Amino acid sequence: MTFSIVARCAQSGQFGVAIASSSPAVAARCAFAQAGVGAVASQNVTNPALGPLMLKALAAGKGAQAAVDAAVAQDVAPDYRQLLAVDGAGQTAIHSGAQALGIWTSARGTDCASGGNLLANDGVPAAIVSGFEAATGALGDRLIAAMLAGLAAGGEAGPVHSAGLLIADRQAWPYAELRCDWTEECPISAIATAWQVYKPQAADYVTRALRPDAAPSYGVPGDE
Repeated sequence: MTFSIVARCAQSGQFGVAIASSSPAVAARCAFAQAGVGAVASQNVTNPALGPLMLKALAAGKGAQAAVDAAVAQDVAPDYRQLLAVDGAGQTAIHSGAQALGIWTSARGTDCASGGNLLANDGVPAAIVSGFEAATGALGDRLIAAMLAGLAAGGEAGPVHSAGLLIADRQAWPYAELRCDWTEECPISAIATAWQVYKPQAADYVTRALRPDAAPSYGVPGDE
């Protein structure tokens, strides 16, 4: 009931996750990223605890495969989980348990990995990876392009209702965390629209946190 991509931008050093699902609020449970460490996803009969566990392993210096292996070893029911990770070197790892739902598969590319379950067909993750690799621009642009490519390739077997985009840059907080927790329309399109609004302001929000004296105007009445 979910398809996603974890990725690293080799140029900026950012890490990101983009995800969509027929379930509500998928990004709240499944998407995790940490500045200077990596990005991971925990999906399919989700155990949200596995996301922080994988990030902790990456932060301790383990690679993507070792981080995924550690999560699998500590989970109570790994056969039901689908895990994705990308580390600081751009290496990726994927675990898809035998009890993953419906049509499930995964794909890897340069600095990225994609996986899904209850898919319309087994070509969706490969289409997501191809979309990411073919796209240009900021990491957020490429992640959105990847998800739209996956949707065009068939996406889930049924309609998707929630989606999210999470990007970690240099700070302890997310550079961008955009979510559509439920809609009867297309949540990926909603996230794409939100990214186009947020993208030009993203750096300003970092400035507001680190140097409020140098922060640009909020552009609202009364703010000078």
